[in-house]
Amino acid sequence: MATKETTTKKAPKKATKDDGISKLRIRVRAYEYKVLDISVRQIMDTALRYDAKVLGPIPLPTEIKKYTVNRASFVYKNAREQFEMRTHKRLIDILNPTPKIMEALTNLSLPSGVNIDVKII
Repeated sequence: MATKETTTKKAPKKATKDDGISKLRIRVRAYEYKVLDISVRQIMDTALRYDAKVLGPIPLPTEIKKYTVNRASFVYKNAREQFEMRTHKRLIDILNPTPKIMEALTNLSLPSGVNIDVKII
């Protein structure tokens, strides 16, 4: 009597997200990169003071907006000036933030001209 070997294919496991792990994603923007780097360093120092695992800062592409205007209002059509605004961006991820870290980050005073977006993932 011959026995038949049956092979069963197992479906590969999908990457599942651990329910216990949450992430705090901080996106920082500024027109001046020096002010941006100072504020990012403040955020990183505050997070590391409370023993948080920090990923970043990750530099994101600089957004450049260019504007072209005429120098004269009526004549000299070919005389033009170009202006640009550069927005520098950084991304910081804080893994498993505690309430102490959240409170410390909200009480942080950053220089003017720095825009912060915070998301909980």
